[in-house]
Amino acid sequence: MKLTPPDIQKCLELLSDTPRRFTTASENMDDSRLGRKPDPATWSALETLAHLRSCADVWGASIESMLAGQEPVLPDIHPREWIKRTDYLTLQYSDLLQAFSCQRGRLLEILNHLEFEAWSHGAQIGGRRQTVFIQARRMAIHEAEHCMQVEKMLDRVGVR
Repeated sequence: MKLTPPDIQKCLELLSDTPRRFTTASENMDDSRLGRKPDPATWSALETLAHLRSCADVWGASIESMLAGQEPVLPDIHPREWIKRTDYLTLQYSDLLQAFSCQRGRLLEILNHLEFEAWSHGAQIGGRRQTVFIQARRMAIHEAEHCMQVEKMLDRVGVR
């Protein structure tokens, strides 16, 4: 796949949408609703947001490492393992959303100022070469899917 400026722009738009979509979906809802699982096999809105924060920790750190070093070899940390090292699932939804939004703002500050060539900087992760764009796109697509799930769960589909 040949990387193009429109690919980057779409990725940045998706990444910037996630905090807004979670904010809109959860407007005027109390923590009990946001922490409620629709069924035993489905995450609550709080659990989903905690998962995305964990993903952003892991994938965002890999992006920063790619930009800081020459093709570093990075550990393949799974976000579901990483979350066990955090307190994200014990936080109030509003606190978790605020922290996620700040984290996203810092990442976007970095990504919005990258030269085109920097999006191809990479690292070896789990024996495979990943790039800044691949990690950012992975995060954006993953988050968009979870946004749709949470919007549907909270009956906020189409509310923007």
